[in-house]
Amino acid sequence: MRSIVFLLAPSLRTRARRSGAFAACALLALVSPLCAQTYPAKPIRFIVPYAPGGPTDIIARLLGQRMSESWGQAVLVENRAGANGNIAAELVARSAGDGYTLMLGNTSVFTINPHVYKKLNYDPIKDFLPLSLVVAAPLVLVVHPSLPTRDVKAVIDLALAKPNQLAFSSSGFGGISHMAAELMKVSTRTAMTHVPYKGAGPAATAVVGGEVALSFTSTVSTMHHVNAGRLRALGVTSATRNAQLAAIPAIAEFVPGYEVNPWYGVLMPAGVPEAIVAKVHAEVVRIARLPEVGPRLVSDGGDVVVNTPAQFAAVIKADYERWARVARTTEGVLQ
Repeated sequence: MRSIVFLLAPSLRTRARRSGAFAACALLALVSPLCAQTYPAKPIRFIVPYAPGGPTDIIARLLGQRMSESWGQAVLVENRAGANGNIAAELVARSAGDGYTLMLGNTSVFTINPHVYKKLNYDPIKDFLPLSLVVAAPLVLVVHPSLPTRDVKAVIDLALAKPNQLAFSSSGFGGISHMAAELMKVSTRTAMTHVPYKGAGPAATAVVGGEVALSFTSTVSTMHHVNAGRLRALGVTSATRNAQLAAIPAIAEFVPGYEVNPWYGVLMPAGVPEAIVAKVHAEVVRIARLPEVGPRLVSDGGDVVVNTPAQFAAVIKADYERWARVARTTEGVLQ
């Protein structure tokens, strides 16, 4: 058959190639929907880039449980903490593009890490397919009850009076909680000492235990401590007061222009067939909108925010550029 094609006239050979290409494309067009119909045919890995107990972990487990119930396949949440999410992101980036690896990503991993690490073994833009945002939630500035501060201004005054004597915890070097504090330092010309932990849960626990004085941490992992009197909440990082936390002032009321509003969303490695992407996207959106799930996702100050893959990609791009500007003005962040 190979020799026959070789002896064909040039125009016929071209037609033969085109016919073959058309057949291949037609086959792929048939296979992709078929894959989606049978998907998932085996357990799915849902990678979380932090330790258990933080907001990323909580959101992934809520989504994973409902996916398992809907699809009849196990959705296994794996916590791969370390390097502020870089270890987990590299794992997902190198995974097969077959739809059987998901990641609950956030602002830090995809829009901050590229600007605070000299080298990453993944490309946050090219190596991933964004599916949908799930939650947007501000951080909250909390202090240990023993700290003699009742509002954000008092914290700033104390930091000015005692440079580097106030220690703050974060979910990891270069993470959103770290950068929120760095933005505060730059905005107020204060100096505080950074103590990184492996996740938002441990970072909040560090303040509760008096290991550090304060933290800019997630409402999900913090508000139960505040409600129990173990921490004092002084400000939220959204531009204005949060409707669910109306009693807590916005930090912007004391530091004009200050705003940090982190997001959490579902992504897959690049190369997943379009039909499977569409199926998983629809399932994520469906679950996030369930009346019995949505309130649990945002029980302490967040908002359920779902969108299309294209819209999610645009959010990542905009935040990527924004945090690049912040990192350039923050000394000593790059590692």
